[in-house]
Amino acid sequence: MAVERVWLDVPFAEKDAAKKGGARWDPAAKRWYAPRPGMAELERWAAAPDVPDLLPGEDRSLGSGLFVDLVPQTCWFTNVRSCVDGRDWERLRRMITRRAGQRCEVCGAAEDREQKRWLEAHERWTFDEAARVQTLKRLICLCTDCHTVTHYGYAQVRGVEARAFAHLVKVTGMTEPQAREHVRTAFAVWERRSQVAWELDLGILTDAGIRLAPPPGAGERVRVAAETLRAEGRPAVPHRPGPDRADRRSGRR
Repeated sequence: MAVERVWLDVPFAEKDAAKKGGARWDPAAKRWYAPRPGMAELERWAAAPDVPDLLPGEDRSLGSGLFVDLVPQTCWFTNVRSCVDGRDWERLRRMITRRAGQRCEVCGAAEDREQKRWLEAHERWTFDEAARVQTLKRLICLCTDCHTVTHYGYAQVRGVEARAFAHLVKVTGMTEPQAREHVRTAFAVWERRSQVAWELDLGILTDAGIRLAPPPGAGERVRVAAETLRAEGRPAVPHRPGPDRADRRSGRR
């Protein structure tokens, strides 16, 4: 008689330790488990209840489709993953991919290791400029390609802007001039929002019982972003795209 496996919540950074303790990986469920009950070495990863498919106050209609959604410079490297306990992040990641049917919610692509395409969690925020509050309103499952478009500025500093632009055109059906104008508009919004030190509102997580680590202040975020990019040999700030060659020929700006 087969023994029922015991599911675990193992953060990616701790997978080697869990494996050493006897945990096994289920590639279909994309989850670690204990092959039998009572394995003391794995007790610290005992699974917590699943996160509900709809987080309290989450707006699943916010930000549909593929678009450039630049994070203000004052908020760089302060995403949900950096503010959430490692085991709770694993619970969130599992919920986000499960409710999306293991597909990108924008283009419908599945994970493909050969193509180095993964399923990733992305945050949709609203910005109250009067109160200077950045509120998390939705978590969405994106493939690596769509996620790269969304963080277009980071695609620039990583040297993959051309690939991101091509994917934007392919998925949205925009013409190249339309896509360039879309990117320029997104950068104009980014420049305005980057002048503000935003407070984070992660209520949809805390109301679901997700444990948070204290997020760094705005000044600390800028320092972490600059140090991370410098360590990677990349420019600290993406460039705002200028007019394309067709615009220059016609004299438009």
